Amino acid sequence: MLEKLFKLSERGTNVRTELMAGLTTFMTMVYILALNPAILSASGMEPGAILTATAVASAIACFAMAAFSNTPFALSAGLGLNAYFAYTICGAMGYDWHVALTAVFIEGLIFIGMSVTNVREAIFNSIPKQLKIAVSVGIGFFITFIGLQNAGIIVDSSTLVSLFSFSSALKSGTFSTAGICALLTLIGVLITVYMLIKGIKGYMLYGILITWGLGVVCQLAGIYVPDNTSYFSVIPTAIVSMPQSISSTFLKFDFGFITQHFLDFIVMMFAFLFVDVFDTLGTVIGCASKANMLDEEGKLPQIKGVLLADAIGTTLGACLGTSTITTFVESSSGIAEGGRTGLTSVTVGVLFLASLFLSPLFLTVPSFATAPALIVVGFLMIQQVGDIDWNDMTSAVPCFMCIFMMGLAYSISDGIAFGVVTYVILKAFNGKAKEVSPLMYVLAVLFVLKYIFI
Repeated sequence: MLEKLFKLSERGTNVRTELMAGLTTFMTMVYILALNPAILSASGMEPGAILTATAVASAIACFAMAAFSNTPFALSAGLGLNAYFAYTICGAMGYDWHVALTAVFIEGLIFIGMSVTNVREAIFNSIPKQLKIAVSVGIGFFITFIGLQNAGIIVDSSTLVSLFSFSSALKSGTFSTAGICALLTLIGVLITVYMLIKGIKGYMLYGILITWGLGVVCQLAGIYVPDNTSYFSVIPTAIVSMPQSISSTFLKFDFGFITQHFLDFIVMMFAFLFVDVFDTLGTVIGCASKANMLDEEGKLPQIKGVLLADAIGTTLGACLGTSTITTFVESSSGIAEGGRTGLTSVTVGVLFLASLFLSPLFLTVPSFATAPALIVVGFLMIQQVGDIDWNDMTSAVPCFMCIFMMGLAYSISDGIAFGVVTYVILKAFNGKAKEVSPLMYVLAVLFVLKYIFI
């Protein structure tokens, strides 16, 4: 039945591979169940309701992804967008969280309209193949950066970022927390790469579990000492818990604000819309490219279903009580494990539902255990840099801008923006204006206006 439903043989995969890929993806993104409530609760929302809403909305979106596109992409509440929700709209701007949730809901409805009418598909197809390769490479750089930060190997400093100092950790007495976590990540990377070289199936998941196991051993031996503020126990204290009610967030919209403050509402809604459109497109481009799902023209045949699932996830997520649901870049970890169909997405969705009852277990997975997977995935994705035509400067420079701005600006959408604007300008000023699609010119103008007004 699964073979017929997901066309496994046609995609060169099997049930075991898909299940392993789904579990791997879930393990690398399960942190969102702890992080999203922590961020959104700053707006005044109830943390337990947010966790339940996040898990249910993520599961529904993953099921929709499988049903509409049969692709291995997983979805959940997008980082950055949830921070904008809590800290900008409800924090700096002082609006009630009901207003922000309404903006997410309206954004989702617009997304559905854009997906059904092929607007988002047209945007995806208008991006030239060279830039799509650059997006994939840029995501590799970006996800590696995230992994290194999650592990505490790359830290804040007077030079913006710097390498973690083990000698300073030994002198300051923080080696038993930050130091050992960074060290375990490095060991985890070596273990994962070793299994990759040896061709061991499931190497990504095994790398996570082995690194987590080493953390448990270190905690039992007293080498790792949780401080319960930034570094927590890696040993579950419980396995089963009951889901918390979403009654405090379910359908809690404030449509009256739209009529009273229409322009203010449009600005905040457009910010959600703009970032989500290009974060999603960038993630889909990167992951699809890694999975060899793009055709010779750089198009994804299933793109309409992918974008529709993303839009439905956002709309229903707002109804349940969470910020924008978007396709996760961590999907690339499951793809690296061989995930090629919607069975991977379904697996992630089922695990999100299971997490409602097993949250003490899943929330114990430490970031230093999932960081090696992200770092290795970054290595695998960045290999495509060789497919960029570095001899054509009008394409190569925009690709360069896209790759490095994505990581250094810590934003997929900003990386795409710099790539698109640079591409249009260089092509137009070097007598190659006809090589650029009309929609690319429109996108370039929109990106420039976004930086001026938002």
